[in-house]
Amino acid sequence: MGKAPFRSAARSALRQPLTLALVALACWGAPRPAEAQAPPAPAVGVHPAEIRGVARAYDFVGRVGAINTVQLRARVEGFLDKVQFTEGQDVKVGQVLYQIEKSVYQAQVEQAQANLASVKAQAVNAELQYNRSAELVKSQYTPQATLDQNKAALDSARAAVLQNQASLDLAQINLGYTEIQAPIDGRIGRTAYTQGNLVNAASGVLATIVSQDPMYVLFPVSERQLQEIRETRRQENGSLIKIEIVIKLSNGQEYPHTGVWNFTDIQVDQQTDTLLMRATVPNPERRLIDGAFVTVEVRERQEQPRLVVPEAALQLDQAGSYVLVVNADNKVEMRRVALGPAQDNDVVIQSGLKEGERVIVDGIQKVRVGQTVTATVLPAGKGT
Repeated sequence: MGKAPFRSAARSALRQPLTLALVALACWGAPRPAEAQAPPAPAVGVHPAEIRGVARAYDFVGRVGAINTVQLRARVEGFLDKVQFTEGQDVKVGQVLYQIEKSVYQAQVEQAQANLASVKAQAVNAELQYNRSAELVKSQYTPQATLDQNKAALDSARAAVLQNQASLDLAQINLGYTEIQAPIDGRIGRTAYTQGNLVNAASGVLATIVSQDPMYVLFPVSERQLQEIRETRRQENGSLIKIEIVIKLSNGQEYPHTGVWNFTDIQVDQQTDTLLMRATVPNPERRLIDGAFVTVEVRERQEQPRLVVPEAALQLDQAGSYVLVVNADNKVEMRRVALGPAQDNDVVIQSGLKEGERVIVDGIQKVRVGQTVTATVLPAGKGT
């Protein structure tokens, strides 16, 4: 009984060194945390910010408008004898478009001519009577009262001539109104009345003529945008950069003829806080249609040196636009930038960046500010 406790204690004493040795061996073979391999620096694609010739441009929504638009109306009453045009055709100044029946107005002219001839004869007779009485008064064979009566009759006859002459003129004018002519060159639309219909001044618009070449393009510009355009056009020597108006049609195709900016409204629309601007655009092929919507681009005629970066480098948050830059130590930095207009796949940087700085265009999602990266310069047009 007394030897069993002794044997247990001996066995325990023998096991302890063996256990410590195994633990030490296990600890010696396991890798230490400090010696764990660090992950490689993430690879990114960069592109240097560079100076490039860029023509600054501003886009607006505009509407095409005809320089001249005329609504044809009847000025005298009558039945339409003829409609002498084809709807949609080009017409010239002076071309007869509508013919209203002439017979009534021709008769009025002839009646006025007869009345005028009658009063002219009366005026001649009154003048003869007056001249005779004037001679007789000198010889005292006719009293002065007779001379005065003849003078009044002569004046009345002359007034009747003037009155009837005015009636004849009016009748001839009304006769002329029976022919409705084109007052401008242009294209005529559909007719509201056809041959045989009664028309008069209350009939409304018979047809509309719209001039075709050139055309106006009108577009609203905010006061802030207008000031920005004026400031960017002003060069250091005081001269202004010349601009041109480029039109893009509804299908996105660029119109082949450029326009000339020729008018800026003198008042700001208080409801929209915009100024109406206008350009004149050639329209030889008749592709621009009155009233159509177009995109108007106010573009500099010549390129100017400006700092640009690929559009893929731009990022946006609540504070605005920024780019990620790889510095000389291959660490990522954030740069807040002020943007200018886009140019193809690039964008102009007005401030916040310098020429030659490397902006990240590929792998932006894999990095954070302050992280060391492996940068590879990508050719233009690459990156996401």
